[in-house]
Amino acid sequence: MKLAVFVVEHSKADASVDALVAQGFRVTRLASTGGFLRRGNTTLLVGIDEHEIERARQLVHDAAPGSLLLTMDLERYERL
Repeated sequence: MKLAVFVVEHSKADASVDALVAQGFRVTRLASTGGFLRRGNTTLLVGIDEHEIERARQLVHDAAPGSLLLTMDLERYERL
């Protein structure tokens, strides 16, 4: 299991979330700020099976080109 962290421009966040949710991904959305100009971004957290990372990456790329993707191993993912 992986944690996919997408950092997208705030203006493209809705399209990214909609694309991911439409394909069955569960998304947590956080407001974030960063970069040289300190512009507002949105950080999307997605717990995802490793074999689904490329599909999620393509969905976000299509909705918000230029976004950043970080992936991390998850020791545990549990829906409570």
